[in-house]
Amino acid sequence: MTQPFMFEKPLGMRDTLPAYYQTKRGVADRLESEIGSWGYLPIETPALEYYDTVGRASAILDQQLFKLLDQQGHTLVLRPDMTAPIARVAASSLKEQSFPIRLSYHTNVFRAQQREGGRPAEFEQMGVELVGDSTASADGEVIALMAAALKEAGLEDFQVAVGHIGYVNALLFDVLASDDQVDNLRRFLYEKNHVGFRQHVKSLELPEEDENRLLGLLQLRGGAEKLDEADALVHNGNAAEALENLRQIRDVLECYGVEQHVTFDFNLVLHMSYYTGVVFEGYGSRLGFPLAGGGRYDELLEKFERPGRATGFGIRLDLLVEALGYTGEKPAQTCILFSRERRSEAVEEARRQRNLGKRVVLQDEDGVENVEQLRSLFSEWIDLNGTKKEDEG
Repeated sequence: MTQPFMFEKPLGMRDTLPAYYQTKRGVADRLESEIGSWGYLPIETPALEYYDTVGRASAILDQQLFKLLDQQGHTLVLRPDMTAPIARVAASSLKEQSFPIRLSYHTNVFRAQQREGGRPAEFEQMGVELVGDSTASADGEVIALMAAALKEAGLEDFQVAVGHIGYVNALLFDVLASDDQVDNLRRFLYEKNHVGFRQHVKSLELPEEDENRLLGLLQLRGGAEKLDEADALVHNGNAAEALENLRQIRDVLECYGVEQHVTFDFNLVLHMSYYTGVVFEGYGSRLGFPLAGGGRYDELLEKFERPGRATGFGIRLDLLVEALGYTGEKPAQTCILFSRERRSEAVEEARRQRNLGKRVVLQDEDGVENVEQLRSLFSEWIDLNGTKKEDEG
C-alpha cells in the first residue's frame, strides 16, 4: 500500500531538478563574482537560531517563522532572513573588528506560507550587509552594487524603486492624531493596497487640505522631480532630513552611473517598524513583483548590544532566474557506453574528454535498460562497443 504523502512535499517546499539547478548555479556564480569584486566577504550562519534573539529581531513577520523546540525546551527558528544573523555575528564573533564591516551571503531562508499563498517556503537568497556606516555613500553603494549584480547576472531591463520610511512617517504623523491611525495607513502601503489607503483616508473625515496631503503621497512615484513635490507636502525637520538624505543618495547613484535604473517611490514601505531610513526594491520587466530589496536599519544592532548603523540588500535567486526568462536547459554532456572488456579504454577516454573541459558520463552497457532512450539524453554519444562516435547536436 502506498504510504500517505509518499510523493508529496510540505507546503511551500520545492524540488530543484538538474536543468534548473544548473541554470540557477550559473546565475549565482555571476552574482557572487560581482559582489566579491566590491570587497564583500562571504559568511555562513546556522540554519537554526534562537527565537528570542534572531527570531524576534528579524524583519520577517512572526507568523511566517518556522518554530521548533530543542531538547532543553528553547524555541528555535529556521532562519527567515540573513540580516539578523549577521547582526548577531557582528556583535559577537566580529566584535573586535572595527566598523565598517562588509559581508555577503548566499544561503537558503525559510518563511512559512499560508495554504492559499502559493509561494515557496524555502528559497535561495544572496545579498550583502554594510554594517557600521551611516553615510549616504553607504546607502548609494549597496543600491549601486545591487544594480551591478543584476546586470552581471544578465538582467538589463530592470528598475530600482527608492523610498524613505522617515519621510512616510513624517508625513503621516504630521497629519494624523494617533499612532493607531498612522499604523493603519502604513499597513496599506506595506501591503501595496493603494485603493484601501485612499478609501481609509476618505473615511477619516479630515480637513480637505490634510486629506489632499495624504492622497498626494500616492502620486509621489517617478523621477527626481518627485523630491521637490514631496517637499511641498510636509514641512517638518524629519521630512527635510529624509529628503536631504535621498538627494545625497541620488548624487551617489549618479557617480556610479546607475541613475537611469532608479525611480523614487514614497509609497514604499517594506516593514512596519524594522527599517529606519532609505528602502528600495528591484523589479524585472518580466515580473510584476520585486525580486530584490533592502534598506537602512539603524536600530537592529542595538538589540545585540553593539550599536551601529547598517544597510544592505537581498536578491531572490529563483525570482531572478524567472526574470531572466531562462528555460532551464541541461548543459551539454557526453556519454561513453562500454562493455566490461573495454572498461579501461573507456576510463582513459573519459579522462581525455574531461581534460578538454567536457562533462562525461561513463556507462556500462549491462546497466542500461533502454539504450536509445539513454542516448537521447546526451548531446554527444561515444559507443566503444561499436567503436563509433556520434554528435547528436
